[in-house]
Amino acid sequence: MKGVILAGGLGSRLYPLTKATNKHLLPVGCEPMLFHPIRQLVSAGIEDILVVTSTQHMGDVVRCLGSGADFDCKLSYKVQEEAGGIAHALALAEDFAFGSKICVILGDNIFEFSIKPYADNFDKQKSGAHVLLKEVGDPERYGVAALDEYQVIDIEEKPVNPKSSFAVVGLYFYDEHVFDIIRSTDASERGEMEITAVNNIYIRKKQLGFSICQGRWTDAGTFDSLFEANQLLMASQNRIMT
Repeated sequence: MKGVILAGGLGSRLYPLTKATNKHLLPVGCEPMLFHPIRQLVSAGIEDILVVTSTQHMGDVVRCLGSGADFDCKLSYKVQEEAGGIAHALALAEDFAFGSKICVILGDNIFEFSIKPYADNFDKQKSGAHVLLKEVGDPERYGVAALDEYQVIDIEEKPVNPKSSFAVVGLYFYDEHVFDIIRSTDASERGEMEITAVNNIYIRKKQLGFSICQGRWTDAGTFDSLFEANQLLMASQNRIMT
């Protein structure tokens, strides 16, 4: 399995901090934010990793992360020239994936515990995709999963009236067909290629598995959640719990 870290976007909710640098290079705990998703992927045994970021910050990201030797992995890089949504950014990883299963993590997502159990759960699937759910107090900020006893039956992006309190957090696993599915989806009303649309196609194919996120998690995308991310990682000195 290969890893993809999506670290583009403008970080407008964290302005003016993001006037100085890419959101994903802001300090979280004792390290730049991007160190965390790299360490998470390596903790799951994923050592071939692509980082997708924006044109204006690519140089800073490469200077910060280098080849990946400091993390015991191999890093590659790709530029997302315009902000077109998560699925748009993921589409840039097709050549890198080269038919392999992929684990996709958003660069601002912080997990208390290792993602290895979720990667193992996906490995048990013969095909399809796998998402991670977390019960949250503000589900309207996220893609929200409607569940029956055994499966996800629908995901709605940033709903006004959420059908549940289970958010789809920024960790996704896909088989090699995900790029064909991205090509078959249309842009949303926001003008972006939504990952929720991709996941809903897997639901219709009855190929979307899920796990429940254990321990603390935050997306570090607002000032409040960035503060929470700092508290979370300072408590462990940026170590990933197992």
